[in-house]
Amino acid sequence: MELQDPVQVIRGIGEKTAEGLNKLNIATVQDLISYYPRRYTGYDPPVPIGEAAEFDRVTVEGEICTAIRVNKGPRYTITTLSVRDASGSAEMVWFNSPYLANSLKKGSKYCFTGTLRIKGRRRVMEMPEVFSPEKYKEMQKVLQPVYPLGAGVKNYQLRKAIMGAGELISSLPETVPDDLRQRYGLLTRAEAVQNVHFPENTEILRKALKRIAYDEFVSFLKSVQEIRRECMSSPSSFCINDEADEKLRLLLDGLPYRLTKGQEDALDDIIMDMSGGYVMNRMIQGDVGCGKTILAASALYLAAVSGWQGALMVPTEVLAMQHFRDLTELFRDTDVKAALLVGSLPAKEKREIRNRIREGSVDIVIGTHALIQESVEYKNLGLVVTDEQHRFGVRQRERLSEKGDLPHVLVMSATPIPRSLAMIIYADLDISLITELPGGRKRILNCVVGTDYRPTAYRFILGEVQKGHQAYIICPKVEDSEGTELENVVSYAEYLQELYGGQVKVGYLHGRMKDEEKEKILESFRQGEIQVLVATTVIEVGINNPNATVMMIENAERFGLAQLHQLRGRVGRGTEQSYCIFINVNRTEESVERLRVLEESNDGFHIAAEDLRLRGPGDFFGVRQSGDIMFRVADIYDHADMLKAAQETVLMS
Repeated sequence: MELQDPVQVIRGIGEKTAEGLNKLNIATVQDLISYYPRRYTGYDPPVPIGEAAEFDRVTVEGEICTAIRVNKGPRYTITTLSVRDASGSAEMVWFNSPYLANSLKKGSKYCFTGTLRIKGRRRVMEMPEVFSPEKYKEMQKVLQPVYPLGAGVKNYQLRKAIMGAGELISSLPETVPDDLRQRYGLLTRAEAVQNVHFPENTEILRKALKRIAYDEFVSFLKSVQEIRRECMSSPSSFCINDEADEKLRLLLDGLPYRLTKGQEDALDDIIMDMSGGYVMNRMIQGDVGCGKTILAASALYLAAVSGWQGALMVPTEVLAMQHFRDLTELFRDTDVKAALLVGSLPAKEKREIRNRIREGSVDIVIGTHALIQESVEYKNLGLVVTDEQHRFGVRQRERLSEKGDLPHVLVMSATPIPRSLAMIIYADLDISLITELPGGRKRILNCVVGTDYRPTAYRFILGEVQKGHQAYIICPKVEDSEGTELENVVSYAEYLQELYGGQVKVGYLHGRMKDEEKEKILESFRQGEIQVLVATTVIEVGINNPNATVMMIENAERFGLAQLHQLRGRVGRGTEQSYCIFINVNRTEESVERLRVLEESNDGFHIAAEDLRLRGPGDFFGVRQSGDIMFRVADIYDHADMLKAAQETVLMS
């Protein structure tokens, strides 16, 4: 067996399984063993039923105290039973699992793992995992890898397939010299890959993730180094003139607001780069809500009035649609023509837009990864803008740039990264930093509270809605399976709708929805038809609704501080006072200290520095926290030491 062999060489992988793996971009054995878990599940000691917090994922141990009931409905078969311990009782519910009636016995003790809900006076757990007490004790000793799934491929199938490549994993060639491995405390490559997939314990897993993070950073920084070398010596055939600058100033003079000093300084940097005779390779880094979008729009306008095309690539279709709407409105009284190109458009419409881009009748194209497909040809691409830069890898930025003849590059990021790390990660870019917010914005008021505060929070949200405002409630994505995420958000929204009755319209949004459905929900929220939106972190990036004044985040301790700050940035975007409520379920001393940083500060860069300081060895159960897709395992916070080590390695090479 060789690394480049097709996955079918592994025993047990047939044509159907291989087809599913191919849809996950797993074609070779190399692809398979490099397909790392998204996270790991650990099983904590059982908690008393009466003390289990609502909406938290817990394990309870109790005796089945009722008969096991199986009710057949038109759509579902529902299996129910009740469990009790010394502290209370709970009802267990499964859908389409009638076989459980034959394997569970009244009067026997079991452990049930799932998310607890309180419905009236009843405690309910839907679709829990079931273990015997003896089996659960064994499970507590084991870390279970959870892989990114899809295409009908199950977690156990991936695990089994990777086991089949075990002999090859153990003989992987080493790529790091012994002296460097000793200096940085690295496992061998073979040890790291083996223990990422099959960790013996938490300590060896942490070391395995550390080694793979190092490899990813080294590869990334070598690419960055090469890009920087090319850009610094690349003359540009796209140079703006004074006439384009004057047209931009007229456009900006028509805005209902004035740019801040930080925005003006960043715009001066952009104009200097685009008129300087060399290719611009600049990043605008600023806190959420600091006004980066108008700078991207200004650069795109300069390109358009100079006779070139500009492309704006964003990570989601929802954000692409929002930018398209905003830019169309901004340029409505000009001759600049914008187009939207996203994957969900009908094939005929996509063909028409691609033809217009090829002919040059489109000045600005806004879209997702659809912009870098081979079928998209630009007539005269002079500027490439990528929004939310941390969501794209170096190769994706390169592929878009390669669509033109060395176009200018402008990248944007609202992700606050400590400057010490930003100088490494963005070494190929000149950085313009915006540290102030537009005038009229009020400081968001924050509070960190326990679960007993929820009723007060619900009343506060109702009060804001009655004033004509709106609110977000964020639920953590508890598992990667479709069912759990959907049930978590949907059931929470149903609970709130029942609580508020006809006083409030509650909607929900999660990552498994189709983009058209997401856009429809967000449009209803923008129009005020939905007053409270229950969502996962799908709303983290770029969603703009100035009328939303409350953000409530459930299980806030599950998130990194930088991500919580990003989420909080969805409110406080208008002139009204805004609020953020962090619900801390796991009230440990560590979680209280971390969340206090957010309670006391709205400065994203201070928060990023504190996040780095407080992270410690990293949250390996989540593998990556910062949301980047440029790395599979590496996290610039959790593996900051490896990022610095990789920089030393690349500089020495």
